[in-house]
Amino acid sequence: MEKKIYLRRGKDESLRRFHPWVFSGAIQRSEGELNEGDIVKVFTNEGDFIAVGHWQIGSIAVRVLSFEDEPINDAFWADKIQQAYHARLAMGVAGNPVNNTYRLVHGEGDNLPGLVIDVYGETAVMQAHSVGMHVNREDVAKALKTVLGDGLKNIFYKSETTLPFKAALGQENGFLLGDATDNVAVENGLKFHIDWLKGQKTGFFVDQRDNRSLLEHYSKGKNVLNMFCYTGGFSVYAMRGEAKLVHSVDSSAKAVDLVNANIELNFPGDQRHEAFAADAFKFLDEMGDNYNLIILDPPAFAKHKDALRHALKGYTKINQKAFEKIQPGGILFTFSCSQAVNKDDFRRAVFTAAAIAKRRVRILHQLHQPADHPINIYHPEGEYLKGLVLYVE
Repeated sequence: MEKKIYLRRGKDESLRRFHPWVFSGAIQRSEGELNEGDIVKVFTNEGDFIAVGHWQIGSIAVRVLSFEDEPINDAFWADKIQQAYHARLAMGVAGNPVNNTYRLVHGEGDNLPGLVIDVYGETAVMQAHSVGMHVNREDVAKALKTVLGDGLKNIFYKSETTLPFKAALGQENGFLLGDATDNVAVENGLKFHIDWLKGQKTGFFVDQRDNRSLLEHYSKGKNVLNMFCYTGGFSVYAMRGEAKLVHSVDSSAKAVDLVNANIELNFPGDQRHEAFAADAFKFLDEMGDNYNLIILDPPAFAKHKDALRHALKGYTKINQKAFEKIQPGGILFTFSCSQAVNKDDFRRAVFTAAAIAKRRVRILHQLHQPADHPINIYHPEGEYLKGLVLYVE
């Protein structure tokens, strides 16, 4: 039996503009017993079909898979994955001999809300952010293999920390296909160990690829400080960019080990790099004015709107410290990956920090997420990564 929901009168307007979410407050009634993760059809108050998607408990009640009245079957999943892959080929990030690291599916940006797939060479790491995508994980894996063929040897499913905890699914991470032992991937000709088993996100921050390339351009002869370095992506690019020295800082000792491993992988025995396991604020307090290129790429300070005020104070504080310590004529790369913090809020926090530090600052670049993290034009909430490159007099 088909499961259906009917919207309150006038609550179909956002769907007619192809926004991919149905909020719980918009629903008038339902037909059939709804279980979280079910495929459900959405109708207007007048009974006209408008969308089909995954049902879930919470403020977002339906994540839309299609605005066409079509079956959600093997052909559907294969077609969506194929479309995403064709887009990555057009972008030049897939099928590239010097780059086998890219995001293949970016949730709403690829019309597959609740699903993220990152490709690292012969391994795809799949992450579900909704119960519906968890329920359909085997279907997605099958479609992935169909589309990528022999180029795909492993599919690792990593959703322990991303699924709604109230769903109580008891999900454990593991392989849906293969059992990879080689965890080295290539990004723009540089090699990286990818910790998809226990690392953050899918094991690597793919979304900073273009920004890392830009940093390489500015690195020659610089004393570089990479704060919140995680696995050291920016540090490796700075080394190739002929930086004079590169210091990497992260509060996690394991991250520092990964940074050192990635430096050794690309620049064995190179003495220009040193890594420190330290609290970021304490390190910035205690360091001298030794650096003329600083990267601030902290974890999300605001996971939701309620934390916005506290987050903005955090961004102001950490940027102020960087402005106070960076050498005259230095370059600051500063980022926010908090979706709850918009571009204007972030810029205001950075401007406030510059004013408090009494430094003259110019914007050189305004940065954002790369093409393989596309923003659905009907879903502006998908824009999350914001960055500024600043020249500090």
